[in-house]
Amino acid sequence: MEIGVISDVHANAVALEAVLSDMPAVEAVVCVGDVVGYGPHPRACVERVRETAAHVVQGNHDRSVATPAAYRHNEMAYEGLRYARERLDDDQRAWLAALPEGATCCDGRVRLVHDHPTERDRYVYPDEFGALSPHLGDERALLLGHTHVQHDEYVDGTLVVNPGSVGQPRDGDPRAAYAVLDVDGPSVEQRRVPYDVERVRAAVETAGLPERTGARLALGK
Repeated sequence: MEIGVISDVHANAVALEAVLSDMPAVEAVVCVGDVVGYGPHPRACVERVRETAAHVVQGNHDRSVATPAAYRHNEMAYEGLRYARERLDDDQRAWLAALPEGATCCDGRVRLVHDHPTERDRYVYPDEFGALSPHLGDERALLLGHTHVQHDEYVDGTLVVNPGSVGQPRDGDPRAAYAVLDVDGPSVEQRRVPYDVERVRAAVETAGLPERTGARLALGK
């Protein structure tokens, strides 16, 4: 059984469509959070993920659409959340607010979280995957996001996978990132796909979002 894994779309509909077009035939798509934030296409991304993903967990930006001021210290994050709150309708905001922080799928064999499995908002970078051992259960695979850095590693027999970011990679590769998980292995194929970054930069400018929000996309950071 193969499932497509996406994360950190961050309101980048151009990258999302490139990923979904590139994705091979899978039995389901799952999203490990941050559908919105930063980018210029919050409405389109919410609707596309809602219609495509069988399971979605809540990321910190999804949770914070209602309270953008919590990110006043970060102009790009604050402006992206403020823009999302203005553009999303009541139903879309309610959907984001109701997303669970964690979920399982594939008969419990796969666990989904956005960040650390037991500590909200904690980043888990590749060199910290091994430290997840005490927080793992009976799942064959743990899927997480949040860092925007693509990585996978077996930890005590559990495959831990970060598919990277669809809409705002931060690992030096500007191509949109996602993964295809073979649950039966378990094994994973990490994939990258180019998309029209300049089109998104233009949309960022039109939306009145910070210039750096678009500029960073070309650098993958």
